Amino acid sequence: MLHRAPAGVKLLALAGLGTALFLTTALWILVPAAVVAAAVLAALRPPRERVRRQLAGVAVLIAVVAVLAALSSGLHHGAVVASRFSALVVAALVVTLSTRSADMLEAIERALAPLDRRGLVDAARVSLAVSLVLRFVPGILGHYREVREAQAARGLDANPLALIVPLVVRTLKDADDVAAAIEARGFPPARAGD
Repeated sequence: MLHRAPAGVKLLALAGLGTALFLTTALWILVPAAVVAAAVLAALRPPRERVRRQLAGVAVLIAVVAVLAALSSGLHHGAVVASRFSALVVAALVVTLSTRSADMLEAIERALAPLDRRGLVDAARVSLAVSLVLRFVPGILGHYREVREAQAARGLDANPLALIVPLVVRTLKDADDVAAAIEARGFPPARAGD
């Protein structure tokens, strides 16, 4: 059922949920929100390995931020941060797993059309930026795994500098390839009045 819902409705619901989560510090709201988001994710029955890959790094980041928040402002604040970000990240994963990228981009472009007509925003450029983020984040994570596995196969320790350099080089090469492809296709189209 969630797969058939319009992309615009799902994105609007995600934005509303995110706003609501950041307007409250009540754990009796935040914890159930995270549990409900996890239940909806489970109901989608996505491949476990895909979910594990997408949530593993984010879970570590949430844990680190929550611990820092707890150390600086108390346990309650740490629990609020962990619950809030967990609910939002899992809800965002639900939306991305149940919505085609093309549908999301079309919904974003339609939503920005009134601003585009007034010359305030270039909807085509914004949707291109969103599509590049959607494309590059999994690509960067894939490069990270490849570099880490190659280093582990060579018996190298997890040295951040030795990991970052090849990761940045691969990511910049990908960005250069994408930029060349975009330029070859004549994007962005000329705007009226330019």
